[in-house]
Amino acid sequence: MISARNVTLRRGRRVILEGVDLDVPLGQVTALIGPNGAGKSTLLAALAGDLAPASGQITIDDTPIGRWSPRALARRRAVMPQHTELAFDLPARDVVALGRLPFDPEPRDQRAAVVAEALAAVDGEALGRRPFSALSGGEQQRVALARALAQIGRAGPEAPRHLLLDEPTASLDLLHQHRLISTARRVARQGVGVLVILHDLQLAARCADQIALVGGGGVQSGAPSAVLTAPRLSALYGLPLRVIHHPESSVPLVTFTEPT
Repeated sequence: MISARNVTLRRGRRVILEGVDLDVPLGQVTALIGPNGAGKSTLLAALAGDLAPASGQITIDDTPIGRWSPRALARRRAVMPQHTELAFDLPARDVVALGRLPFDPEPRDQRAAVVAEALAAVDGEALGRRPFSALSGGEQQRVALARALAQIGRAGPEAPRHLLLDEPTASLDLLHQHRLISTARRVARQGVGVLVILHDLQLAARCADQIALVGGGGVQSGAPSAVLTAPRLSALYGLPLRVIHHPESSVPLVTFTEPT
């Protein structure tokens, strides 16, 4: 499990978040939501070990994250960033294969099988031979997700146990948003702790076991029904929002109240 305790995060001299307590449990999907600039990506970077907290402690499996070597950390968690930039243009299949580098040396056939499975999971079989730079924004997002999936695709105790996704649905159409959420749920059922930044509150409510609401310099977390309340969301987003429940499920539905 990834845990943050009393964590303060800064960008330069600016305090972004303060007093953060958050667990990302194995076998669950945790969704980070909140307005632009609230600190969601900063928090994800810290939980991934890419940003050191100004104070407090972040641990993976009860070990302070700073004690993990880069290679060992890459074997415990995979990260999909908002944007993927390459120094050299590569076929999409080779980009996905980069997710296997922490596990070198590895049999070639095993690596090829994991890469093929990861591409299939994102409906990307037809993208494998195409240059990454020639792909659309949505296709690049799917390949970046496949790379992260390949990184957690190795069975055994050395496998990364967390998948961290920074706005993975930003460039995806409705079909591939649905498939991504289904993939996140499937991966969680396999025992992986999934952390995903989402702006679509309905996607978050539908896919998450817990929601962490980032805003006002802090984080509030809990079950979707506990966190997604009209007063809290209206204050955070500056809009008149109301929350109702889906007639066929317990999933909260967030709607906009038109002014009279």
